[in-house]
Amino acid sequence: MHKKQIYNMGPIETAIKLKEELDSLRPISTEQELKIMQKFRLDWNYHSNNLEGNSLTYGETKALILFGLTAQGKPLKDHIEIEGHNEAIEWIIDVVKGEYPLNETFIRELHKLILKESYSVDAITPDGLPTRKKIEIGRYKTQPNHVLTNTGEIFRFASPEETPALMHDLMNWYNEKINSVNFNAILIAVEFHYKFIRIHPFDDGNGRTARILMNFILMQNNFPPVIIKTEEKRKYFSALRQADSGILEPFINLIAENLVRSLEIMIRGAKGESIEESDDFDKELALLELKLNRTDQKAEKSIEVLHSLYDTSVVPLITKFIEGGKKFENFYIKNQYFITSNDFAATNFDSAVPTIKNRITINTTEFRMSYSYNTFIHSQYGNFNFRSQIQLLLGPNTFILKSNGNTAILEKNYGEQLSKNEIDEIVKQELKRHKDFIESKMQSK
Repeated sequence: MHKKQIYNMGPIETAIKLKEELDSLRPISTEQELKIMQKFRLDWNYHSNNLEGNSLTYGETKALILFGLTAQGKPLKDHIEIEGHNEAIEWIIDVVKGEYPLNETFIRELHKLILKESYSVDAITPDGLPTRKKIEIGRYKTQPNHVLTNTGEIFRFASPEETPALMHDLMNWYNEKINSVNFNAILIAVEFHYKFIRIHPFDDGNGRTARILMNFILMQNNFPPVIIKTEEKRKYFSALRQADSGILEPFINLIAENLVRSLEIMIRGAKGESIEESDDFDKELALLELKLNRTDQKAEKSIEVLHSLYDTSVVPLITKFIEGGKKFENFYIKNQYFITSNDFAATNFDSAVPTIKNRITINTTEFRMSYSYNTFIHSQYGNFNFRSQIQLLLGPNTFILKSNGNTAILEKNYGEQLSKNEIDEIVKQELKRHKDFIESKMQSK
């Protein structure tokens, strides 16, 4: 006979009592609530992404979210992860105010916000062999996403075939729990997190999604969000492994202890007291250092600065763009790339690069690279064209990168250059846009 597990309710009882104190202080002034939620949002973004290997520091995360400042030398992918996660949190903060139901559609939409766009990653086959797999956003996994443990064993999550039914069961469990008499929101949120992780329904982003869903459940029940700090990474994953062995108590207690910390912060804020934690000063100092470094890197727009930018950033970007663009030439009858600067355009790389550099003046406002693809060869999918483009716009103090004339991808001071990782990522995203366009045409037929 299965023995019923008895949980240590200590930290849960503490959290419930603190919640009662917090409720007695409500309503909190709008100004204080915004201040509290900004702290939670910044901490949440940094720690949840850092747990998954994101390289941005707390100061760099805050600089990106609050000021749009990118971190020199850090992968563009890490910036995109933070931006997507922040958009997801802002959405959650907004929808939690209404009667928004937690269901599978909600979860898939959340996953789209977190990951922003599909991509490919290294993976292992069920037999433990290296491979590559496509990460699709907002769709349940189509390939196994087992992980290799520290002991060399493969830990197996739900199979792609099992996942839809298990997610359906999870939502039934959740709805049954929240509609029960005297339900415990903390226990439901924690168990939902664990059950979701155990299924691992998506190809990637499951940890971030699980933590946001857990906090959505808590926030719907007027609790603040739980922040699992980077310093607790080992303890967090150890508690999850114990839960895999049927021992859920350490995981429940870990979440409840962190909820207590969030409640204490919110209570102090509701009373108008300081909400700073012991390490907040160090975070602010790190942000100040980042801002000072950015200031040191500023340079006035000049011919010399533009020449340096052109040689070190623009030419490598053009080279990578053309190299990538050629991969699509077999799909179209006619193809042509253009390299442009203000009113000058050329179609030959070897002659265009030195000519454009010689034509650079203080009034130069743009470098542009474009690829025109005319008449798709596979006519059964339609007779269509495509234009791929990256612009580098030269402002008074900064330069801005745009993809196909859309919103800015990246903005930097003139004292900075594009890193190799940034160039690779910028071109990869534009190539992916082209591939997705072709696939959309094929699916529409």
